[in-house]
Amino acid sequence: MTLTVHTISGAPRGWRILLGLTFKGLDYNVRYLQASAKEQRSPEFLALNPRGKVPILTIGDDVVLRESLAILTWLEREYPEKPIFGETPEEATRIWQSTSESCHYLRDAIHNVLSNVFGSDGSVPAEGSHEMNALLDAAASLHAECQALEDLLADHPFLAGDRPSAADAVAFPEIRLVQRGIEIRQALMSALGFANLPFSYPKLAAWMDRIAAVPGFEKTLPIHWKAQPAA
Repeated sequence: MTLTVHTISGAPRGWRILLGLTFKGLDYNVRYLQASAKEQRSPEFLALNPRGKVPILTIGDDVVLRESLAILTWLEREYPEKPIFGETPEEATRIWQSTSESCHYLRDAIHNVLSNVFGSDGSVPAEGSHEMNALLDAAASLHAECQALEDLLADHPFLAGDRPSAADAVAFPEIRLVQRGIEIRQALMSALGFANLPFSYPKLAAWMDRIAAVPGFEKTLPIHWKAQPAA
């Protein structure tokens, strides 16, 4: 049974699936769509997902699954070894709570910062300008979400316990995009208080290193990052 993830390089929801597969130690293929060519809106892709959204997971030639959390749930039921949604009611609750918070609060906070950072030339707006004040307000919300994750990691190596789970698969791509912002927009991210994640959020940085040490992690990285090293 061939598992193929259809996604766009760097898309956080698709990255969730790649991490879920990696945490479970499963083999998979990836088909990367070109967002610049609007391949997700092509007739071929719309036949698989009429909404024109990534990711989808195809199983062989007959089964198509869409929506990242639904796909992670399918993986859990189909491949129960190395569970990513917990083994006890308490563990499952911690995982779903963290997952839900990342899907809403963390993702919104990151979007409000990085949509502006990645869409800019990296220059820092003038102090006191409307643009800079808006960015600082957005950054404050993101700092609060980073601190919430830092607090979760006070007692466990991963967000919901002693092994990586769906909570980590959902949160990691978002936080790694923050790090990417630091790598390619250093001056602007520094002005927003994100000069150095290990200094500001040491537990969060150590958690990222633990995720990166999971066997097979390198395969999940956005292919355009590999082709174009950070400036």
